[in-house]
Amino acid sequence: MKLDILAIGAHPDDVELGCGATIAKEISLGKKVGILDLTRGELGTRGSAEIRDKESAAAAKILGVEVRENIAIADGFFENSKENQLKIIEIIRKYQPEIVLCNAMDDRHIDHPKGSKLTSDACFLSGLRKIETNFNGQLQNAWRPKQVYHYIQWKNIEPDFVIDVTGFIEKKVEAVLAYKSQFFDPTSKEPNSPISSKNFLDSITYRAQDLGRLIGTDFAEGYTSERYVAVENLSKLI
Repeated sequence: MKLDILAIGAHPDDVELGCGATIAKEISLGKKVGILDLTRGELGTRGSAEIRDKESAAAAKILGVEVRENIAIADGFFENSKENQLKIIEIIRKYQPEIVLCNAMDDRHIDHPKGSKLTSDACFLSGLRKIETNFNGQLQNAWRPKQVYHYIQWKNIEPDFVIDVTGFIEKKVEAVLAYKSQFFDPTSKEPNSPISSKNFLDSITYRAQDLGRLIGTDFAEGYTSERYVAVENLSKLI
């Protein structure tokens, strides 16, 4: 199966929080989108890896993605190693996405910039034909995504561009709330975490609303890019 977009996150829920509304919008436009989680989030303050597995499957169903995979590298301790790069390269070559969305290049959680760099490097290396990978016993063809963009996470990083996601923020929030173990629940007996407060839950909407305000729409999601962002012509700007 060939994908138009592959969204990659260090943890289950990174993609939903970072670019969930964008994914929902692109799917509504007929694009085929998949998600790759690098870890199972086993070090998370709340819940467990097994719970996160079920939650991520539910979130994927809500968003309507074609496929969701998890390569289960070590949460918190993974490195930008050849072994981990090859695992991502195999997925990139398997689905041949035109665009990859991935973690923020700078963020509070150490796995986010690590995941960002690991993914970016794997996207480049995936285009080198002398790196051999196999899927189901068959040699894979080299494939390099045309674009790699980084969604914004905890830190309010200034975006290089924003996407109008008006009409899709509700779907994003619904997908995020599939992770019942992670987010605000006044009846929960689990320890508090930076993402379990009501303020954090509300921030999903008010941060998107503020970005939308700045571009004259209701809601938006922001991205950074490692290269210049080009537009076809001035009429493509909003």
